[in-house]
Amino acid sequence: MGTAPDLAVRDRGGQPAVPVRVLVVDDSPTVRAVFARLIETEADLALAASLGCAEDALEVLQQTPADVILLDLDMPGMGGLDAIPRLLEVASPARILVVSSLAVRGAEHTLSALSLGAADTLAKPRPGEFGGEYRATLLRKIRLLGRVAKRARLKSEPPAPPPLLRPYGTITPHVLAIGASTGGIHAVGQLLSALPAQVNVPIFITQHLPGSFMEPFVRQLRAASGREARVAEDGLVVRPGHIIVAPGDAHLTVAASKEGLFVVRLEHGAVESGCRPSVDPMFTSCAKLYGSHALGVVLSGMGRDGADGASRIVAAGGTILAQDAASSAVWGMPGAVANAGLASALLPPDQIAHRIAEAAGVA
Repeated sequence: MGTAPDLAVRDRGGQPAVPVRVLVVDDSPTVRAVFARLIETEADLALAASLGCAEDALEVLQQTPADVILLDLDMPGMGGLDAIPRLLEVASPARILVVSSLAVRGAEHTLSALSLGAADTLAKPRPGEFGGEYRATLLRKIRLLGRVAKRARLKSEPPAPPPLLRPYGTITPHVLAIGASTGGIHAVGQLLSALPAQVNVPIFITQHLPGSFMEPFVRQLRAASGREARVAEDGLVVRPGHIIVAPGDAHLTVAASKEGLFVVRLEHGAVESGCRPSVDPMFTSCAKLYGSHALGVVLSGMGRDGADGASRIVAAGGTILAQDAASSAVWGMPGAVANAGLASALLPPDQIAHRIAEAAGVA
């Protein structure tokens, strides 16, 4: 008589894997029931709790750990935006995935959530739209964020050897180029808020976002930094102290004009990372134009966009700084740079700002 197959989800060492624990916070009983049923049918996920308000979530999290929190924004009592900082404080290192109809109605709410520390967002499905494609997207996001949170929680594992760091350059930067993706909006805001106004160099930012989000993002950057900021346009003259943000459908690069000015050039071609906008063309153009005076920063994000461009900056004598794993929502992009031996420092965003100020001679 044969034995039953082992259907348990196992880790790479062959041991039963600990499921990703998911907390659902939504005032709709229907939504809670749908999400709970979906989570409970996946062998590698477990429902930590299903709650109708943020106040109950804060109380439950005192005793019940979670790896991923599915959070609605539009709720009675404490709204989701007000709850994000408190949930992160209580549930760290849990990651928050905002699932809200407000993510459909306007970029402002989504960007506010991301700037407060939510790791990612997803629009809540409308009636009849909770199909296979939506479920697959939701599960993929939960699993990704769950793996990140679980790695941060498993302190008993022997730490991986730290990546080798390059010597920190002593050449004054003439440009600051910042690349980021998932979790990057919060990190960019932290960096710019801590960056002294006396750092008077052009700042280029490539953040993976749709075009409809760019104007609200720019408004956030103005508020966080106290600097002039705008979405990039082809031919825009580069000015000291101004922030230029890649549009949602083109790569931000910089070149010298016939008049000797430095101007923005937008490119639309495909790149190896598959991203548009991509950090790689921005970094590559900075390496060509600024050489050893180029300073690149890679913040939280999924994948490895920016690693190829970072290698060009380093080859030109410039410097790369990257966000550390502990403060990153997803240590994909900064991890790729660090593991390639391209970074001169791995720091939280506010400390990166201090390091930039030191390099600029204004600390």
